[in-house]
Parts: sequence; structure tokens; C-alpha cells
Amino acid sequence: MTPREVFEKLNATIGSGDWSELHLLYAEDAEVEIPFQPNRIHGRAQIREHFAQHAGRIVLEPRDVRIYDTDDPEVVIAEWKYEVGGRLLQNIQVLRVRDGLIVATRDYHDHRQLAEILRG
Repeated sequence: MTPREVFEKLNATIGSGDWSELHLLYAEDAEVEIPFQPNRIHGRAQIREHFAQHAGRIVLEPRDVRIYDTDDPEVVIAEWKYEVGGRLLQNIQVLRVRDGLIVATRDYHDHRQLAEILRG
């Protein structure tokens, strides 16, 4: 799969609510960087745990998705909104894909607003 196709599958799967196999889109040694939070997620096992913590707690419906190709054939940049309970969360993701698997991402999500929604 191309980086664009991998992102589309990732986002569609998140939107479906079934996050049980999301980690399989990532390489064993993938790195997820979340610049506005002081943490990184290292490797497929931690990515699986991360998704499992949040699975079923929230429905994220993708809206207004735009994907930008770059000069680097492994990298796409995507911007979109998730609709959550009538609110829109802004997102930007820089995604590096190699051999059809995500090897690195930088995720710029509105985590503060998402935390507020999760707290109810």
C-alpha cells in the first residue's frame, strides 16, 4: 500500500470504531510522536496498548480529510477533523510508510479538547 492508502485505511478504521487491529498497520519498531504531549509511543506492542486503552470509549468520525503528497515517496501529510458528539477536533498527521507499514508519525491532535470530551 502507498502512504496515502495506509493513511486512508488508518483513518477509516478509526472511524469504524473497531480499533482491534489498528496496530497491525504499524511496523514492529514504529515511533509515534505526539509533540504537544511529553510522550512517545515506541513499537507495535505499545501502539496496540494505546489503542486498546481508548477503544470503545469514543466514536471519532473523520470529516474534511485532505491528504498531501510530499517530495519524499514515504511521507504524506494529512489534515482532517474528527466529529465527536457534535464537536470538531482538528488534526494534522505526518506519516512515514515503508513497505506498506507505518514506521513513524507525528500526530498533532487537539488532545486537550479530546480529554475534555472523554471526561464528559
